[in-house]
Amino acid sequence: MKVLVPVKRVLDYNVKPRVKADGTGVDLANVKMSMNPFDEIAVEEAIRLKDKGVTEIVAVSIGEAKCQETLRTALAMGADRAILVQTDDKVEPLGVAKLLKAIVEAEKPDLIILGKQAIDDDNNQTGQMLAGLLGVGQATFASKVELTADSVTVTREVDGGSETDKLTLPAIITTDLRLNEPRYASLPNIMKAKSKPLDQKTPADYGVDVSPRLTTLKVVEPPKRTAGVKVADTDELVAKLKAMGVAK
Repeated sequence: MKVLVPVKRVLDYNVKPRVKADGTGVDLANVKMSMNPFDEIAVEEAIRLKDKGVTEIVAVSIGEAKCQETLRTALAMGADRAILVQTDDKVEPLGVAKLLKAIVEAEKPDLIILGKQAIDDDNNQTGQMLAGLLGVGQATFASKVELTADSVTVTREVDGGSETDKLTLPAIITTDLRLNEPRYASLPNIMKAKSKPLDQKTPADYGVDVSPRLTTLKVVEPPKRTAGVKVADTDELVAKLKAMGVAK
């Protein structure tokens, strides 16, 4: 059984983003980059499923050449091989989904596990778009995964609590924070990852047009929090809340 795990290179979650002076985007020059945290969870879950019949884990990334570092991290964690679709252009979620569809058709995995969203754009779109393009079942925001030979049962978080779905393979899962805690790659595994196969492709190899369909007009930092105001008593607090329209 084969599992495909897409991973994305993003600004490290410990780094405070800085907006470019011209407002065209986030400044990524000379800052630490790492694997998207939700994708780390996806890789970890795929590794854990090796005890349930998974024989091969293929990590995939789409982006510039430096994405090889992210793929090597996935290989060091336990993925068997990797594919980099190299492009210097920013690829939107629809373009990513189309590329992943082509890769799925070539690789024919039984299960695709993605992070629910990337922390750089928070779109939460790729998994759902990929399921729509492939016409297969999907379970989003997974907090528990149980795999059998021909199906996967997923417990997913919903507003009212949790929901359990059973999907026939092939299927798509997007991971949530409560699914697992990713492992750290050991030094021996990091060294072994350097010799694991990593294929390099381009969007043209898959015949996919990744031209952007969206235009970013402006990126701004959130407004700074203003100082609080001390009140003398409850009556003054209520009066201020009424003036703000918070209380009646």
